[in-house]
Amino acid sequence: MREALFIKKNKERWENISKHPSTNPDEQALEFTQLVDDLGYAKTFYPHSKVTRFLNTEAAKRYLKIYRNRRERQNRFVKLCKYDIPLAVAKHHKVLLVCFLLFLLFYAVGFFSAMKDEHFVREIMGDEYVNQTMRNIAKGNPFDVYNGDNSFLMWLGIMVNNIKVSFLYFFEGIIPFLFTGYSLITQGIEVGAFDYMFYSKGLGGQFLLTVMIHGTLELSAIIIAGAAGIILGKSWLFPGTRKRLEALKTGAKEGALIIIGLIPVFVTAAFFEGFVTRHYRMPLLLNISILAGSLAFVVGYFVLYPIRLNKRIKMGEGLLPNA
Repeated sequence: MREALFIKKNKERWENISKHPSTNPDEQALEFTQLVDDLGYAKTFYPHSKVTRFLNTEAAKRYLKIYRNRRERQNRFVKLCKYDIPLAVAKHHKVLLVCFLLFLLFYAVGFFSAMKDEHFVREIMGDEYVNQTMRNIAKGNPFDVYNGDNSFLMWLGIMVNNIKVSFLYFFEGIIPFLFTGYSLITQGIEVGAFDYMFYSKGLGGQFLLTVMIHGTLELSAIIIAGAAGIILGKSWLFPGTRKRLEALKTGAKEGALIIIGLIPVFVTAAFFEGFVTRHYRMPLLLNISILAGSLAFVVGYFVLYPIRLNKRIKMGEGLLPNA
């Protein structure tokens, strides 16, 4: 093809791409592909032509734009995990502490209520579940309930359910002390009664080593999800000097950030429950390593790192990057 015909055939499209570049990522990729194809043809047949230089310039512009957009998306994700979520957590550490103490208090209520009333566990857990557990204990496999038929489906079901529950806790927080507070109380009582069911059979230590393989992450995330709900409700109940609607928007944003930060935790906890807890007779060192690693992550990411980051920001040492 003669150069003049090549230019005439594509000139209108090139001018449109040059003057009106698309902002849609898919269309940007298509424009870049077309320009690279045209550039390859021009380099082959018109290597020293002005049209070749023009196409090279336009293709380079598209490449840089695509690369920059990709890098910005990556930077936003890093910023979310490294700054936004930990700072939201740091701002509301007192709420997290209150929720943890509330859960711990009613865990004790559930445990000692089960100790005083042998029917309490059945009222909380249901006869069918308790009977099944008692049969498993009698067979010498007390935690057979975690030995589901399909690990993948078990992981998927638990993950979806826990994420759904975390969002429910968050939205319940619009009236925090009625709904979210009640949910945390009932959850604490259930875990306490569940623990006593094994403790009464001399399996308290084994309960800790088995259930907390996934429970360390799962229960921590549930408590933090409850705190996110309390943050939402507290924002409009106690707006301080701000307008109530403005305070609600801030509380909703910060609570949502915390919930987003919990999703990987729920995914991992569900993975442990579906794939790992069933192998609770694993070597003790491996068991303790999983427990210690899970606890270290929760304390590190949701307690220590937010405190340290918040101090650095206040001192001007850890200024946030531009959004």
